[in-house]
Amino acid sequence: MFAMLVNGRHQTLDYTARDGKGFFSTGGEVVDLATGQDNGNKDVPFSLGYKIWLEKDGGVQGDGFFQILEHIKQTGSISGAATAMRMSYRTVWGKIKTVEQKWGMPLVTTKVGGETGGGASLTPEAIRLLGSFYRFKEQVDREINNIFNQVFKV
Repeated sequence: MFAMLVNGRHQTLDYTARDGKGFFSTGGEVVDLATGQDNGNKDVPFSLGYKIWLEKDGGVQGDGFFQILEHIKQTGSISGAATAMRMSYRTVWGKIKTVEQKWGMPLVTTKVGGETGGGASLTPEAIRLLGSFYRFKEQVDREINNIFNQVFKV
């Protein structure tokens, strides 16, 4: 069993092998991982899978960390991001602080609660970084799928 992001949704996928080929399914629905589309329950041979991450001074972060930043941007809070990611507040806050230290840039600003309520927001640097990561990932997705389809004639 594998957990993967398919069409922007986390999916648990089952793997089976038949006749020397591997197939992934989501409990009866067979999904082409290159396109994320249901193929009408027809078998789908192995398809493309890859990960992208950024490294700087020993700090390595990929989709999960950028999803945390996106949730902070959307919810305006670290606890909202933690809930969306099914992580503890402490874990999310620790990841943010570790990356800020390793990468040498502030990513999140916080406002202490009280009558007006607390909250968190992304710094301008984090907003630029998040946008750049998404643009880069979109371009890589497009190109790597084109190459995959050319090489494997999917």
